Amino acid sequence: MAGEQRVVLTLTCPDRVGIVHAVSGLLAGAGYNIEESQQFADPRTNRFFMRVEAVAEEGSDIGGLRAKIDELGERFEMEIGFFDTAQEPILVLVSRIGHCLNDLLYRHSTGSLHARIAAVASNHPDFEGLVTAYGIPFHYLPVTNANRREQEDEILRIAAEHNVSLVVLARYMQILTPEMVERLAGKAINIHHGLLPSFKGAQPYQQAYERGVKLIGATAHFVTSELDEGPIIEQEVSRVDHRAAPAQLTAIGQDLECIALARAVSWYLDHRVMLNGRKTVVFR
Repeated sequence: MAGEQRVVLTLTCPDRVGIVHAVSGLLAGAGYNIEESQQFADPRTNRFFMRVEAVAEEGSDIGGLRAKIDELGERFEMEIGFFDTAQEPILVLVSRIGHCLNDLLYRHSTGSLHARIAAVASNHPDFEGLVTAYGIPFHYLPVTNANRREQEDEILRIAAEHNVSLVVLARYMQILTPEMVERLAGKAINIHHGLLPSFKGAQPYQQAYERGVKLIGATAHFVTSELDEGPIIEQEVSRVDHRAAPAQLTAIGQDLECIALARAVSWYLDHRVMLNGRKTVVFR
């Protein structure tokens, strides 16, 4: 409903009795009606995860709610996120393979991607026309081993200028420096054109062809300093058979990449993705 005040509360803490009751009671007491609630208790780590989406009723007190959430966090040793549901800005990085970029731009233009693409940056000029046709700033930032630190500093400057919530590597074919990865920890998503943890690194479709796989896929994951090892957010797959040549596998795989990346970006910006060590909890 237009004009309604909608908030999302996420939390993780040691699992114990009474968490759900405490959270629902707090929101009700502050005048918020819960419209969606999901939770997961990991028996291996004894960690509890929860995502709640609520809408303010007449007379609600968001200031008082924030204070009570902080108190609740101390009581249960919680890591808490508290967000409104407005579209958040993202920065997209791309090199010379543009299907994921094109898909994100189209979804952005139709409103099906719950995000605002604030800018696109690339180490090649190839997609400037495509990006500017959508009215989005394009930054050509060539990179070599000699200027890598300066180029990454400029990417971070652009991200800060637009106050972006997420950096999306949409087939950005550069390995980020450890310093860059640390600055973007938990705030950068990459799409790998393969079904991790199999077929890491370059040419995964060629690797899949040589092994005669019957299932190929794409993996959206958080960026970490370990290449292709970040916590997995989403994967999409398709069955194939002996007739599929590498070019056919690549064509099928590119569609899978678009789907997996768009889902991961949307879920992240809807605050549905929570880190659980080397894994993720995704409240779909």
